[in-house]
Amino acid sequence: MNAFSPDAIRAETITITGHGGDQIEAYRASPLADGSRGGVVWIHHMPGYDRETKEFVRRLAVSGYHTVAPNLYSREAPGASPDDAAAAARAAGGVPDERLVGDVAGAVEHLRSLPGANGKVGVIGHCSGGRHAYLAACSLPFDAAVDCYGAFIVEDPPEGLPKVMKPILQLAPDLSCPLLGLFGLDDRFPAPAAVAALDEELNRLDKPHEFHSYEGAGHSFFSVDRPAYRPEAAVDGWRRIDDFFASHLEG
Repeated sequence: MNAFSPDAIRAETITITGHGGDQIEAYRASPLADGSRGGVVWIHHMPGYDRETKEFVRRLAVSGYHTVAPNLYSREAPGASPDDAAAAARAAGGVPDERLVGDVAGAVEHLRSLPGANGKVGVIGHCSGGRHAYLAACSLPFDAAVDCYGAFIVEDPPEGLPKVMKPILQLAPDLSCPLLGLFGLDDRFPAPAAVAALDEELNRLDKPHEFHSYEGAGHSFFSVDRPAYRPEAAVDGWRRIDDFFASHLEG
């Protein structure tokens, strides 16, 4: 039996098998202490597979989960900086939904193969990754899903954004697990009306979910390095994420 403290983790860049058998880059963080653990797939935001995303992955590992973030832009810009990779992905038309689901499925398979995996897996994403987390949870079996201000589930994207970010509200009947949604009342994408429309549809379908919208917060309120950061919303949001995953992924 090892003697690592509960918050000791190992974080590293790895390769996983994604959509179509492609070998793609991913970032993994895992607790070093022995134990039975749930897994989490973190889906990065539109700005890319960046330092912020990796910090989120490490935070969930400290909380006790094997966590993996696939680099969704691996194919368009292998080895590029996050900014350059995001620009290349946008120029190529964005990440197709089918490919996203395949890459997430590969991350789930990797998580299930890790020592101590208890078989339970959640998915979480922010910004475009929030939309992708909903998409993944409607396309694959998950135990829990978290949508952090994911836009274009209900509404169309504005000019200049990839057209693959089309509305996917119609997938709601296939939602495979409880969904936690965290939103800002000052956000434009998704605007409060879009959040309300998703909430109404999930209520109609009797899909388990809980949504929280924060006053004075807009998009990216979890992002500590951005002017959009809202400490009170972020602290409460992290508390809810921790409680939600503890309820559905432990055991």
